Amino acid sequence: MNKKLTALFILLMIPTGRAQTPFDFNGDTAFTYLQTQCEFGPRNPGSSGYFDCRDWLIKQLQVSADTVIIQPFRLEDPFTAEWYDLSNLIAVYGTDRPPGILLGAHWDTRPWGDQDEDSFYHDEPILGANDGASGVAILLTIGTYLKKLNLPYQVMIVLFDGEDLGQPNDPQSYARGSAELAKAPPMPLPPEGIVLDMVGDKELKISMERNSYYQNPDLIRELWSLAGKLKLKAFQNYVGLTIYDDHIPLYRDAGIRMVDLIDFDYPNPYLNYWHTHLDIPENCSAESLDQVGTLVMNLLLNRGRKD
Repeated sequence: MNKKLTALFILLMIPTGRAQTPFDFNGDTAFTYLQTQCEFGPRNPGSSGYFDCRDWLIKQLQVSADTVIIQPFRLEDPFTAEWYDLSNLIAVYGTDRPPGILLGAHWDTRPWGDQDEDSFYHDEPILGANDGASGVAILLTIGTYLKKLNLPYQVMIVLFDGEDLGQPNDPQSYARGSAELAKAPPMPLPPEGIVLDMVGDKELKISMERNSYYQNPDLIRELWSLAGKLKLKAFQNYVGLTIYDDHIPLYRDAGIRMVDLIDFDYPNPYLNYWHTHLDIPENCSAESLDQVGTLVMNLLLNRGRKD
């Protein structure tokens, strides 16, 4: 993803109190999924870790989903001019039900540690424990729950490829998998959705991403109200940075009202592990995954209630 260094701090009043019968998401299970992805090594396009992890992800989705669609596309490396064959992985739950919501995360990792303090590592691929594996880990866990639930609407989980092959200072060179899905969807897409990106930080703090607040203010309010009721302390009650991520092409090119859940300050405003070789499982947290997974699962269940 790409960040614009602007912020708008708007304090919102969020209701407090306990949510009705909150869903017990298992952050430890999600963290195991995060670790397993990292055991494949860097998952940058063209690498052995990329192909091994892709095959593993497809198998995980096939176990839980009603239908799994592999959407191939080609993308050029902006630095080497090499072409890669990439794949969005689309899992559909409730194929016989009306479209409901899209849940997305990118599964590829950056081929270069270009933000590393040591320039020696700038040409080396990163492990991407937070920037890549964390959102995928939560969605794989959610998929195991969706298999057992009988929600009255369809849920589409999409693992985007080609998100992190972009050039610095060129936002639209990022998020290429979501752009491909938006322009050439293999099936009808839901009207709204949530992207999970960099949600495993041990010091997790997620503000309301500004583009998301513009694209889907109702879903933003619904999520943060629910986070308040669930006492999820990671969710901060202000509109923060403007981020170019997978939610932008989906809204721009397909009209899907997307929200991006992201903590760009990894681990905090004074240190940076983003796009460095410190983006490793040891700098991520099962508790952080638990908070985000808990919020998304309770959102899904609350929308499925008839009362």
